[in-house]
Amino acid sequence: MTVAVVAESLADQTSGDVWTKTCLALRRELGEATFGSWLGQAALRQSGEDVCLVAATGVARDWIRRHAWSRIGELWAQNDPKGRNLNLKSRMEFESQSELDTAMAVKAVARVEVAVEAPPATERTGRQLGLQERFQFDTFVAGPSNEFAFAVARRVANWADGHFNPVLFHGPYGFGKTHLLNAIAWQAMQSAPDKRVVYLTAERFTSTFVKAVQDRQTSAFKAELRNADLLLIDDVQFVAGKQSTQEELFHTLISLIEDGRRVVMTSDRSPADLSEMDARLRSHLQSGLVCGVEPADRVLRLGIIERKLAVLAGAGGFVPSARPEVLQFLADRFTDSVRELEGALNTLVARVGGEIARLSLDEAQAILRPHLSCVEKRVTVDQIQKAVAEHYGLKQADMISERRARVVARPRQAAMWIAKQITTRSLPDIGRRFGGRDHTTVLHAVRRIEALKGEDASLARDLDILLRKLRG
Repeated sequence: MTVAVVAESLADQTSGDVWTKTCLALRRELGEATFGSWLGQAALRQSGEDVCLVAATGVARDWIRRHAWSRIGELWAQNDPKGRNLNLKSRMEFESQSELDTAMAVKAVARVEVAVEAPPATERTGRQLGLQERFQFDTFVAGPSNEFAFAVARRVANWADGHFNPVLFHGPYGFGKTHLLNAIAWQAMQSAPDKRVVYLTAERFTSTFVKAVQDRQTSAFKAELRNADLLLIDDVQFVAGKQSTQEELFHTLISLIEDGRRVVMTSDRSPADLSEMDARLRSHLQSGLVCGVEPADRVLRLGIIERKLAVLAGAGGFVPSARPEVLQFLADRFTDSVRELEGALNTLVARVGGEIARLSLDEAQAILRPHLSCVEKRVTVDQIQKAVAEHYGLKQADMISERRARVVARPRQAAMWIAKQITTRSLPDIGRRFGGRDHTTVLHAVRRIEALKGEDASLARDLDILLRKLRG
C-alpha cells in the first residue's frame, strides 16, 4: 500500500502545517480506524489569531474532548511556533452559515490519497458475503448508549488479543447491531486479508443448512463455516425453536471456539430472555461477552442526524444545514429506531434538497405527516396528563389547576409541549383540555420547553422518557 498525505490549506499555511503534523502523530497513536471515525471529518478554522477545531458532530466533539483533547493540545503546542490557543467546537455550535463561510478554514486531516489494489478485492468479497458498504465504522455514530459496544466491535475487527468468545450484541431493532456486525466484517477483512471472514443472517444460516441436508451436502456446509477465522451471525434469535438448526449452530460454535476462532452474533434480546432457544446454545452465548446496545438517547439521535446530513451533502453537493427546531423535532419524534429517524430525514431531503436549510418546522411536519400517522399510536391529552403527573409525583388535577408554583407549572408546560408533539390537537384545543387556557398560553409553554430542553439535560431526559412511555 502506498499512502500520500496531501495537506489542503485554504487559509494560513502555518496553521495547516501545524495541524498536519499533529494529525500525523494522532493517526499513529490512535490507529487509522479510530482516527477516521472521530477526527477524519473535523476541520481547522481560523479567524485572525483565533484557531478552532470543528468536529463534524456534537457526539464527535464530546469524544474528542474526553479521549484525545489533552494529547491534541500537547502536539499542537509542540508544533506551533506562534503558541496560539486551540479551541474545540462542533459544527452546530457555529451560530450561522455566514460565520462558517467567512471564517478561514483548513481541512482537519489532510486528504489521504490511497493507491492500493487490495480494496477492490475486499469490496468484491464483501458483496459476496452480503455486506452493506454504508455500514462501516466511520459511518457509525457512537454515544453513551452504544459506546462500549462500539469499542468491543472495533477490538474484534482488528483481531486484538484478549478477545472474549463468543461476543453477543443485543438490543432493540434498529439501533445499530447490524451496522456493527457489517463494520466488523469490513474492518476484519482489511486488517487481515489472509484470514477468512464469514457473515450470515440467522435466516440464511437456517435456509442454507436445510438445503444442505436435502442435497446431502452437510459435510460441505460444516466445512464452509468451521474453517472461518471469524464467523458473524445476525439476528440469532431466529434459530430459536428450530431444533436441528440450533443443534448445528451449537456444534459449529463449539468447534470454532475450541480451535481458537472467533464468533460474533447479534440478537434482539439477551441470551437469558431467549427462552425458546436450546439451553446448551443459550448457555454458550452467555459464556462469552454479552454486550447491550441501548436505544439512542436524544443527544445521540441529534448526532446521527448531523452525520446523515453530512453524508447526504457529500453525495448531493449541498451544504448540510437545517434549522435547529427541525433537527430537534426529528430527534424527539422519531425515537423507535435509527432506521426510522434516517428515513424521515431522507424524506425531507428528497423533497427539498439543498433548501432544507430554509425548511420551517411547520413545513417539515406537513411533509412527514403520513410517516407520523403510520408510526405512532393514538395518544390522548388525558393520557399525557396522567403520564406527566405520575412522572413528577403530582396529581392529574394539577395539570388543569390554576397553581403557578414552578413545581407544577413546569411539568404542565412539558405536558402541553408533548401534546403538541404527538397529538393532532390544535393549540386552542390543547388549551381547553388544560383547564380552559388560551392558545397563547399553550404556544408560550411549547416555546419555553423547546428552549429549555436544549439547555437542561435533566428536562431533556424527562421528555425522552415520557415520549417513549407514551408511544409504547
